[in-house]
Amino acid sequence: MTEQEIRNKFQSLTIWRSGDRRAPHKPLLVMLALGYLQNKDQRLLPYKMVEGKLERLLEEFGTPRNARNTHYPFWRLRNDGMWEVEGDNELTLNSSGGVRKTELRNKDIRAGFTSEVYELLKQKPALVSTICSKLLDAHFPDTIHEDIIHEVGLNLEDQEVSRKPRDPNFRLNVLQAYEHRCAVCDFDVRLGSKTICIEAAHIKWHSAGGPDEVSNGIALCTMHHKLFDLGAFTLNEDQRFLVSEKVIGTDGFDLWLGRFHGDEMRPPVRAVYEPSVDYIAWNHDQVFKSPGRVS
Repeated sequence: MTEQEIRNKFQSLTIWRSGDRRAPHKPLLVMLALGYLQNKDQRLLPYKMVEGKLERLLEEFGTPRNARNTHYPFWRLRNDGMWEVEGDNELTLNSSGGVRKTELRNKDIRAGFTSEVYELLKQKPALVSTICSKLLDAHFPDTIHEDIIHEVGLNLEDQEVSRKPRDPNFRLNVLQAYEHRCAVCDFDVRLGSKTICIEAAHIKWHSAGGPDEVSNGIALCTMHHKLFDLGAFTLNEDQRFLVSEKVIGTDGFDLWLGRFHGDEMRPPVRAVYEPSVDYIAWNHDQVFKSPGRVS
């Protein structure tokens, strides 16, 4: 297998699709396995060891309602041509071709990259960085890339980034629509004519097909952009802020989040720029850490 063939396999992972709902299970498991390759030179990973780690990753960076479905990617990655499950012939398949997590635990099943893929990845550290960069860009917003890299234990010093084309005017248009102020806390600082620490956040993530339109954007300070993309707060259809009950803290929590719960966001200069209810609904369903979800 050539280096390009391996790149292609990772770039064409079969991801579960249902409308525009997110399913980052395979990308997160792949990056977790690459972390074990880099740090422990471990190819086959016991499900019992991976289960808890992957569930935490899914709770923080995935969709909380599906965080416990860690057995899906562990088993189904084998269909993508770079992953193997040791002792797969010992497992009982259900009607949909899946396996039960209890059986993966009880039989101490291990899985990981095939020997051929693993050896090439070991020989090509830059390839590991490239694969991870592309997975991050395809499935997550820029604001949380470093958090994911840290959590899976990867070192991407030689990373190559090839991003999806974006409208270079998106940031400018959103910031102008919100008068270069954070729509949450009204933060507004400039150094000369340069706006400092105000960013254009996608409400429906660009990696999930969200367009570079002002109605899919909101101007946020760096802190609130990060919190927004992590699901600490969202908007409701009346453009009021909802703060997740899963976020805890003391003075910092009230200063940056708690006191804004139920407040209306700072509106844009024209009604035509207001956030689309469809994009808000997507964010609430796919990103917000809703207390009503069972993870």
